[in-house]
Amino acid sequence: MIAPRRFLPSIASLRALEALDRLGSATAVAQELSLTQSAVSRQLQTLEGQMEVALIIREKKRMRLTPAAIEYASDVRGALQMIAQASLKLRANPAGGSLSLAILPTFGMRWLVPRLADFARLHPEVTINMATRLVPFSFATQPFDAALHFGNADWAGTENLRLMTENVVPVCAPELLARTKITQPADILSLPLLHIETRPNAWGQWFASNGVVAKGLTGTLYDQFSTITQAALHGLGVALLPDYLVEQDIAAGRLVVAHGGPSQSLGAYYLVWPVEKSGDPSLVLFRDWLATQVEENDFLPR
Repeated sequence: MIAPRRFLPSIASLRALEALDRLGSATAVAQELSLTQSAVSRQLQTLEGQMEVALIIREKKRMRLTPAAIEYASDVRGALQMIAQASLKLRANPAGGSLSLAILPTFGMRWLVPRLADFARLHPEVTINMATRLVPFSFATQPFDAALHFGNADWAGTENLRLMTENVVPVCAPELLARTKITQPADILSLPLLHIETRPNAWGQWFASNGVVAKGLTGTLYDQFSTITQAALHGLGVALLPDYLVEQDIAAGRLVVAHGGPSQSLGAYYLVWPVEKSGDPSLVLFRDWLATQVEENDFLPR
């Protein structure tokens, strides 16, 4: 049974409350929602009257939420995201199902996208919508049914399918290596290190696996593989990158291996989804298909 009308406020009032909690001022709320400040105030007054609870603390010309309203706004935010997600699915594919998927940009483009034609052929009734996310998030507040994830299988409140491990190799521009003699792993410490934001401990793990005690590692930080690869190509330092990503640059001589060969990183790639979505028909089809794409010692398409 649906709750009584008084417990189902208008979307407009709930959006005003959520925006005030997130933005902190009625002026910013009015700009985001394309309303006047007086209209925002009326929406909030209507909500207070319907709930019969004080939600707003008014101080001169400023408004802020009560502690109870802050908690309420957090719950409302998740509900609004769910409504938006359901609406997106309906609009994207009214005749069938859809799946909203968060992807890691490089892995998603290099591993998943080349395989999707097969899924589309087998399940033309399911639409896959994709957007980039670099770090774990709350499925309760983000409009996704599942996500590609690198790391450990420790994403709270989710289940997962392990896709593959990752092998990394230290690479740099040839001219950088020509100026420094590298005969053992520790020698790499004499070169500038390039770090990727999503693998903050990668260099420490690599040195440890090669028997090198390396503390306080410094260097420049990059948020995506595309930018750190360009930095390595332009001689800014040594980057520890997935072998599938740099093999063409190595073959063409644009990059060289600083020392050794590929080594396995401590993380792996997973498909993760919230527990409550486990039975979603579109997700089940996608997950079962994706399981057929996973092979031992799998290699990314070149």
